[in-house]
Amino acid sequence: MSVQLMLQQRISSAQVLLQRAEQLCQGVEGHQKLCGKLRAELRFLRRVEAGELQVKESHLHSTNLTHLTAIVQSAESLEDVVALLHVFTYQEASGRRRTLVVDVVANGGHTWVKAVGRKAEALHNIWQGRGQYGDKSIIRQAEDFLQASHQQPVHYRHPHIIFAFYNGVSCPMADRLRDMGVSVRGDIIAVNAVVTEGGSDEEDEEGEEREADDNHKEDEEVSELTRVDRGTVVVSLAFPAQVQVEECRRVNLDITTLITYVSSLSHGRCHFTFREPVLTEQAAQERQLQVLPQLDAFMAGKELFACRAAVTDFQLILDTLGGPGEKERAQKLLARLHLVDDRPSERTLRLTPSAKVNQRSLTIFGTGDSLRAVTMTANSRFVRAAANQGVRYSVFIHQPRALTEGKEWRAMPI
Repeated sequence: MSVQLMLQQRISSAQVLLQRAEQLCQGVEGHQKLCGKLRAELRFLRRVEAGELQVKESHLHSTNLTHLTAIVQSAESLEDVVALLHVFTYQEASGRRRTLVVDVVANGGHTWVKAVGRKAEALHNIWQGRGQYGDKSIIRQAEDFLQASHQQPVHYRHPHIIFAFYNGVSCPMADRLRDMGVSVRGDIIAVNAVVTEGGSDEEDEEGEEREADDNHKEDEEVSELTRVDRGTVVVSLAFPAQVQVEECRRVNLDITTLITYVSSLSHGRCHFTFREPVLTEQAAQERQLQVLPQLDAFMAGKELFACRAAVTDFQLILDTLGGPGEKERAQKLLARLHLVDDRPSERTLRLTPSAKVNQRSLTIFGTGDSLRAVTMTANSRFVRAAANQGVRYSVFIHQPRALTEGKEWRAMPI
């Protein structure tokens, strides 16, 4: 195949892939990042086509299109995709902070997918220590994924890891990944038993050279894999069905949820224009989408908790601003809750206070974390700020509603 023909095929593939990506998961975090990478790849190829860049044929083989194609196909194959190319922060045993890019976060966050576009032979060679300087084996990458996922629970369950191989994976590598608890998707290539024996846990550190005797042995193993008929496939694996995760049965209510639940706005008294613009805006939001049915549906059949800090501040606000109906509903709601002492989790205590991370929120969310409960809240600012410091809480976020019964007398009915 001529370089020009290969170039035209790459450009055509990039155009089609960009169209698929633009229609995929619109509005999902990372969608624009993925499309941006594809546009950059397309610009590169068109500059080559225009003669602005001179590249070798090997450069066209090694474009990012294979990996980007794998990401798009993975996202198309999974349900409830919530992020693409998401960067997670985690901590090594030494205390060093590291980052990890997860190509597709699906099933509401319960599934992490790494899309792998490299050929099975290259992946196996790297695993056997025959890659280029700086190449990191898939097994090492899987260890990073598992370590990071154990520090990023979703509703107190560790995300399930899937490695999706779009150009195949050798049998011993697939077996090793499964033993580690990583699911494998892709064509499994049968290799000679001598290769399987070579695929041990005794991997070299990145960039280190083998001794001469080891090099000779590795050459034999590599050639054994290379001689495999690339068309021979033992089995073709599809993505696992949507991961079924047992729902967390504990719920922690923060102050914003307590207020929202008893607010007159949430109980049909939303047809007003208030003097305060924020209340008028909340009333309009309530007319468009009622918040109470969402709260009731999430709370149904679960144990309800609130910590003393939340209840104390809620009652203070209620005594100051609440109307008779709101106070009556508050008493009924509090009677349904388990009142617990303030007991923030250890990871909460490591957060640095700021304008968005105040002590009251740390106490409430941290106590929910200690209870292993999902915290219901309208305080999305705190949730994002904590996540920026590496602590991701299990939360159910809803729109806020203020106490308005005492202000209806001066509001204009709609």
